[in-house]
Amino acid sequence: MKNLEKYKADLNQLIETGDQLLLAIRYACYKEQVTRSAKRQFGEEAAEFLNTLPEFSKEYQAWYSEATTLIRQLLPDRLDDFCSYYEMPKGRKDINHASYRISDYLVNLGVTRGAVQQEVIVGPKSAIPRFEQQLAIVKAIEKRFKSSLFDIRQLVQADLFDSELEAARALVKNGFHRSGGALAGVVMEKHLAQVCEQHGIKFDKRKKPTIAVLNGALKDAGVIDIPRWRSNQYLGDIRNLCDHHKDREPTSDEVTELVDGVGRVTKTLF
Repeated sequence: MKNLEKYKADLNQLIETGDQLLLAIRYACYKEQVTRSAKRQFGEEAAEFLNTLPEFSKEYQAWYSEATTLIRQLLPDRLDDFCSYYEMPKGRKDINHASYRISDYLVNLGVTRGAVQQEVIVGPKSAIPRFEQQLAIVKAIEKRFKSSLFDIRQLVQADLFDSELEAARALVKNGFHRSGGALAGVVMEKHLAQVCEQHGIKFDKRKKPTIAVLNGALKDAGVIDIPRWRSNQYLGDIRNLCDHHKDREPTSDEVTELVDGVGRVTKTLF
């Protein structure tokens, strides 16, 4: 269960960093209030504590990328909600508190009214509740780990895939190119079938669920785009070269590319 432990460690780090970022964005927007609160809590060490806070504008993007990857794997039904708090709404015509997003904060976007006093209509402070919701979604994953309803089958499967790909690499290293490529192809088939099942994608049961069939079903359902589909097809072509005695033998570079490519697919396509 090494993947399960890895996910837990990654999640704990994300939550810890997220808590720091939340305090940082509050400090940037409400400096006096946060400073008073820190003095009550830390006394003379308040200034030192506040100086350790990350700079939200610089650290958020890395946090967002890592959190998106983890949510896609462990809480996919909340991924769209999570991203919506960052991304500008499609067709946005007005910038107000309801339509303001974290991406606006990162470029210090605000709307004011009046030439002299410049009353703030909406500004960086409106990003705080958006980030609070994102952090709440990340923390919801922690509850899912503790829930008996959490299906860890995918995590177990990921461990098996890692082991099988290591075996494929060992075969290639020792000159058994066809065998290594065939094993990597089996892993890819299993993973694509799992992704289809997760998305409720059905395909013609009369057809053998090959890489080509599964890959096509994912493309038709909009789960993958054309470049990803072509990349998967290319890996499938190498796999077929390994499985069937054709005009030539697969090269070491081709099979290595297949094994590495399948590794990327299992880590990025969910």
